[in-house]
Amino acid sequence: MKNKSPIPRRDFLKTAVAATVASPALTRGTSAAAPIIGLKPGEMKLACVSWNFRGIGEGPPADEPIDIIGGMRFDGVELIVSRPEDLDAYWKKDTVVSGLKKKLDSYKLAVSQFVLFQSAVENLSSLDSDRRNRSLDVFEEGCKVAVKLDAPIINMVAPWARELKGPQEYLPRYFAQTKGAPDTKYHIDIAKGFDYDAVWETFVQTMKDCTERAARYDLRFSLENHTHTLVHDATAFLKLWDEVKHPSLGMNMDIGWIQLQRAYPPHEIHKVKKYLMNVHLRDIDGVGLVFVRIGGGVMDFKAVVETLKEVGFTGYLAFEQDGVADMHGVIQNGKKILSELIA
Repeated sequence: MKNKSPIPRRDFLKTAVAATVASPALTRGTSAAAPIIGLKPGEMKLACVSWNFRGIGEGPPADEPIDIIGGMRFDGVELIVSRPEDLDAYWKKDTVVSGLKKKLDSYKLAVSQFVLFQSAVENLSSLDSDRRNRSLDVFEEGCKVAVKLDAPIINMVAPWARELKGPQEYLPRYFAQTKGAPDTKYHIDIAKGFDYDAVWETFVQTMKDCTERAARYDLRFSLENHTHTLVHDATAFLKLWDEVKHPSLGMNMDIGWIQLQRAYPPHEIHKVKKYLMNVHLRDIDGVGLVFVRIGGGVMDFKAVVETLKEVGFTGYLAFEQDGVADMHGVIQNGKKILSELIA
């Protein structure tokens, strides 16, 4: 999707962000999001994350997912950095970026967000300044790639405190432990001497640093909610935003992880309506523990879309589907469902 605006996208975003930063009245209730160029106010488009068709752990190349998603006639795609070393090995190479841009243009496919996976920036919540700064540098390198791909947003899932450890590497996934019950209990190790206040204060400052770095590249920064992270729901995001208060910071709401928290997505959307930059679409089973195929669970997509329309959300709704046998069929069916609701 090429920018048709007579004002260059970067200049437009820079002007919008600068105007908001200059305003002394930036408080909750003031929109933190500059408009997305190419979308009309209130317009929603459908995207698909690349890792639906190439696992996050597999890393690059991104060509095949782009071909699949472009062939399915989506409007946007989210591309992801799996590991810090992938930046130098793949994403920062001019030949790679130019090749991907040609492929994206051939499908009229926009990079709706450029994403940094948790393992790429895992120490952003560390109390160790050296580790934290290295992750900040990775974040900034990700911003540079996002600019080259014309992505308006840099995204990541909120980190969790490094003092918390579960029986599997990706802590948010430790939510449906049933094996061995009742003898085996749901347990997360919390390091002795854990100081939540210190972790939160450090996290706030780090999120300020990330947001300022994103703004330097005329990008917006969307933070996503997952279980056990420092921003697990809309209320936690509002707490963070009240301390950061920067117009380039917004929320990427994953409605599946929201409902996993026993919260109702439309209600949560109302809470963060001024700061909602992107939405991830998932479905969830009735027990509220397993992400099932889109359209096969209890997620009220009609209410979600109606609420997004009501609050005037402008942006992309991206399908993020846990592994299923027929990924193509499930995504195509989900696209049909959401297309009819958005129309």
